[in-house]
Amino acid sequence: MTLVASVSSSRFSPGQVIMTCGVEDLALRGRLNPVSYLRRHLNGDWGDLSDDDKRLNNAALKSGEDRLFSSYQVKPDLKLWIITEWDRSVTTLLLPNEY
Repeated sequence: MTLVASVSSSRFSPGQVIMTCGVEDLALRGRLNPVSYLRRHLNGDWGDLSDDDKRLNNAALKSGEDRLFSSYQVKPDLKLWIITEWDRSVTTLLLPNEY
């Protein structure tokens, strides 16, 4: 499954975007629209993180030296994580149990 999200108005480039089998399965079954969460991540909406973790992400965004991490509570029983590597080469969408 290919993810397409506009990166023209994003705060950073995601590099190659990949998703785990678990995310792909949920998307194919209509239980998750990963594109909307990817857009949020790329725009610096880090989701359900503490203020300290959000500050760390914002600092990493400026320095380019650390990973960017977002966490979204999609449904009571469904959480999505998005991780962009420190060099912005790859962004991975995954379920917490796939980490």
